[in-house]
Amino acid sequence: MSIVDEFTPKTITVFREGYGAADLRADALAGLTVAIVALPLSMAIAIASGVGPERGLYTAIIGGFLVSALGGSRFQIGGPAGAFIVLVSACVMQIGVPGLILATFLSGFILMAVGALRLGSYVKFIPYPVTVGFTAGIAVIILASQVRDLFGLTLPGAEPAEIVHKVQALWAARGTVTPAALGLAVATIAIIQGLKRWRPHWPGMLIAIAATALAAWALALPVDTIGSRFGALPRTPPAPQLPQMDHALLLAALPYAVSFALLGAIESLLSAVVADGMSGRRHRSNAELVAQGAANIGSALFGGFCVTGTIARTATNVRAGSRGPVSGMLHALFVLLVLLVAAPLAGFIPLAALAGVLAVVAWNMAEKAEFWALVRASRADAAIVLVTFLLVVFRDLTEGIVAGAAIGGAVFIRRMSEAARVEPDAPETPVLQSGDAIVYRLHGAYFFGAAATVGAVLDSIADRPGAFILDFSDVPFVDSSGARSFELLARKMERTGGHLVLTGASPEVRRNLLAQGLREPHVRWRASVTDALAEFSAPAG
Repeated sequence: MSIVDEFTPKTITVFREGYGAADLRADALAGLTVAIVALPLSMAIAIASGVGPERGLYTAIIGGFLVSALGGSRFQIGGPAGAFIVLVSACVMQIGVPGLILATFLSGFILMAVGALRLGSYVKFIPYPVTVGFTAGIAVIILASQVRDLFGLTLPGAEPAEIVHKVQALWAARGTVTPAALGLAVATIAIIQGLKRWRPHWPGMLIAIAATALAAWALALPVDTIGSRFGALPRTPPAPQLPQMDHALLLAALPYAVSFALLGAIESLLSAVVADGMSGRRHRSNAELVAQGAANIGSALFGGFCVTGTIARTATNVRAGSRGPVSGMLHALFVLLVLLVAAPLAGFIPLAALAGVLAVVAWNMAEKAEFWALVRASRADAAIVLVTFLLVVFRDLTEGIVAGAAIGGAVFIRRMSEAARVEPDAPETPVLQSGDAIVYRLHGAYFFGAAATVGAVLDSIADRPGAFILDFSDVPFVDSSGARSFELLARKMERTGGHLVLTGASPEVRRNLLAQGLREPHVRWRASVTDALAEFSAPAG
């Protein structure tokens, strides 16, 4: 694929293939379906993140439109995501909403740079147990963040951010449960789950929100609503403006910007992979990251916060019959239309109902079966998933990802090192009986992890003079550490009057070995073991 093709938005590709009225009708229906799902979720995620519900709508409208218009996936739906709740709420608590908007703005440039440098393909190297542990940890944190509104608890002060202190504070306030709030939350969850089972094609979340809002208004229930806590929603998005910038705020926002970019890249590309699996298409990872960066910049300019690809909404888009990115663009326009027309009605939505929506989201995103399967699979996988999960829940999201990936990398290196081995060639080979030459075949990648173990074996074999023939035909890769060990082996053979002969190396392996000084006359290169034996072996007997 050329560079131009790699960064071409899928919107252009779809229109080049031919786009007609039937495609537009299908995309309009899919976009409306996704908008119905995105509307309550966007407000719920914004509130859980510590900002007003209108900012969630701005994020879905601006960010969602740009992700679809510029992205490298046909079906990606962008917007606020539950995975960001913890980071966003922590950012708001530490540097306020202006700092959040600036961090979102900066993260957009970071994402665009990562995509422009064509680093998107490297995100796929994050081990699967890390993503499962991370997702499960996020689910636990989201659920914990909703307990207050689920039960209608009254806390004497601000709700602690750290989960242990949060649980202690919530338990201490257990006597302040509001039965009406708990009833609305339970009703919301029951409606969503019931419709999912008996009417799976109905918009369960929107129906649940509308029903509980109507019940709370009709019965005058004593519960907090969007209107009572946040006031009336604005009818239109604000005019675009640059985020507040000063030296101190910039320094404070930069670490959050990096975290937003890292998490956004992971989440969006995972979502694109899910869409590929459902549709049989292939996304362009670097184009997708550039689009995610542009969406974050655009969202920040209009007062929104972090944008990323959302797995649940993207999957809904595919299932609803989307033909391409137009459905995602229309979904954003449908959300804008609701904001323009029905913003006052959002003030009647009970916060307990939105908490019920997020409780369902947390339960669904936890990947419970995958988590326990990994715990039982092997000690290494169990260690990765559990360390990631515990660090995400009790420490920090970035720490969890970095630590999990580091452990995963160490496990991979150990397994690859154990796979690398050196074995004598077939003992029935007649020339081996002469004693003039000995042949060993290397297997597996020969890199720094395997160099010490296999190098010690080679040193012991090379103690006697003669021709030591090493066959590289089954070695796919040699790094500088591995090549250096062969250079030391060649010098040892020279001192003892022997010869090191290398055969069967691929062009890449040969190039790496030559770069470390393995040249004639220190070593001898031959095309095959047969050629080397013909030269260095005396006749038997």
